[in-house]
Amino acid sequence: MPSRTDGLAERLLAWFDRHGRHDLPWQRARTAYSVWISEIMLQQTQVATVVPYFERFMRRFPTVAALAAADLDDVLAHWAGLGYYARGRNLHRAARTIVERHAGELPETLDELVNLPGIGRSTAGAILAQARDRRAAILDGNVKRVLARYHAVEGWPGEPAVQRDLWQHAEVHTPHERVADYTQAIMDLGATLCTRTRPACTVCPLALECRACRGGTQAKYPAPRPKRARPQRRMTVLVVHDPEGSVLLERRPERGVWGGLYGFPALAANDDAAQWCERELGARALRVQRLATIEHAFTHFDLDIEPLLVTLASEPAAVMDRPDRVWYNAQGETALGMPAPVAALLAALADSTAVLHEGTRQIA
Repeated sequence: MPSRTDGLAERLLAWFDRHGRHDLPWQRARTAYSVWISEIMLQQTQVATVVPYFERFMRRFPTVAALAAADLDDVLAHWAGLGYYARGRNLHRAARTIVERHAGELPETLDELVNLPGIGRSTAGAILAQARDRRAAILDGNVKRVLARYHAVEGWPGEPAVQRDLWQHAEVHTPHERVADYTQAIMDLGATLCTRTRPACTVCPLALECRACRGGTQAKYPAPRPKRARPQRRMTVLVVHDPEGSVLLERRPERGVWGGLYGFPALAANDDAAQWCERELGARALRVQRLATIEHAFTHFDLDIEPLLVTLASEPAAVMDRPDRVWYNAQGETALGMPAPVAALLAALADSTAVLHEGTRQIA
């Protein structure tokens, strides 16, 4: 175990006062709510990407009550493009729980926070430290990298034993004063100096005591996730548009790829596009055109999306009584949460009226 007398927190805070980030949107008027939203958005996502999403999200949902009262579609529409959409769904669920069980205020204990959907130990610690200046350790990806190098912790941080070791270091180094600044400082250090590749050790305030830096083994820590073959999946989707140019979208199941978001209906492997239209919409397909395959990478697998552009001969005869389906027009005002590949293809279709009305060109 490290000793708190080694001065890590003191050196880190001195560096933070001169070089840290002090004007991020969630730092300007810190509340437990704003810290919570920022911490969830920052999971697996860089600060530069998060800032505009955070500002837009907070304008639309300025309080826990506003978030809880909103429709999930509205929440996911403001999340679209950030990825890892379970985060947005969990935010919405947690907000409703906070309103129902905690009078609209985020709980003040670690145990109560981690019982909320989507909040783990590190996020809960960040909320307590950043918003309430309570002594609570954090261990996000940046902090794991800093501590793994500083203490030369062997192994992949995803392994339980390695994670326990890193948590012990995190707990010991967390100071009793200026906790909010310390947690921001160690995250900033990992994001700006102690980066995954080419760490700037020559200007790092921890370099003299960092075991990886002293041994020239920075690239060794933290150990990468053990390699596994990435599965390759395929999905055929129907881009069905009516004579007016509206496109059929369908809400995906809560669990699975893009859970809860709107996308194009998926076509089963043994199904036929024209038959699907007659069966599901009571309309004849005038033309079925294969568009260029869209390649999309998820965390654990790669997905090839094969879109079929379907032009209907007439208005669908069947009245859609399914609440999970909508006719979407990009010129309308309805905001729907949809994954980036779907939004990109819709934008391409909206900009190419020749495709909608003639069906003669491919959309890359």
